[in-house]
Amino acid sequence: MSEAAIAERVGLIAGSGCFPHLFAENARRMGLSVVAVAHQGETAESLSGEVDDILWIRVGQIGKVIAFFKKMGIKNTVMAGGIRKTRIFEMRPDARALAILARIKEKKDDVLLRAFADELERENIHVEEATRYLGSFLAEEGEWTRPLKKAEKEDIRWGWPLAKQVGALDIGQCVVVRKGVILAVEAIEGTDAAIRRGGLLGQEEAVVIKICKPQQDLRFDLPTVGPQTIRTMKEVKASVLAVEAGRTLVLERALFLKEAKAAGIAVVGCKDGAGILLV
Repeated sequence: MSEAAIAERVGLIAGSGCFPHLFAENARRMGLSVVAVAHQGETAESLSGEVDDILWIRVGQIGKVIAFFKKMGIKNTVMAGGIRKTRIFEMRPDARALAILARIKEKKDDVLLRAFADELERENIHVEEATRYLGSFLAEEGEWTRPLKKAEKEDIRWGWPLAKQVGALDIGQCVVVRKGVILAVEAIEGTDAAIRRGGLLGQEEAVVIKICKPQQDLRFDLPTVGPQTIRTMKEVKASVLAVEAGRTLVLERALFLKEAKAAGIAVVGCKDGAGILLV
């Protein structure tokens, strides 16, 4: 395989949701060939038709990932899409994964992902930030659907630093608040489940705050919202979604905004909870 052909290829380690599809579509639009590793039970089977080559694995088969990428001449790869945290209890690690797990004491998300990325780097497979290919999909600062009410601004200002503290502990990226009360903190169940739990407790008009962890490695687990986020909020009549501008991916933006406007949900991109939008 020629050096030119290798340079035109990019690896994709795909999880769930539409993020892997979005990445594949944009990378190919940029003239790149996409070689994917997809996870059984997580990645949509339709990804097979959107990439040039694909390998299906189970969570924990790291040796297969490395062997496949080396065989395909992949020098650069990205991680796109999540893996349900509960998969850690179903994982059947291969020898390579067992060696990684033996080296690390904590089993937090960021620690595990960094260890996986380091293992790829040792094999000269560079893990890049997906945003290099998806800059136009990052949330911008501003009120996107309707002006925020005074009480909503106050809840964002109050809840934002708490969300950052939760993120700093590597617990989750989302909190749900109302009138100065924390209704839910995202943990292993994921954002949608946290929204449902908090929204039901808040009895309408809950404020959902989704942030990037202070220690976030932007190569993986970047905060992501999309139409499903809005649908979940609509279920429990939550009223506001505040995301971190420049550090949150917005999937299917046109549909996302259309559904938010139809539901009367305010969507706002903030640089921080005390930003000019909140004065």
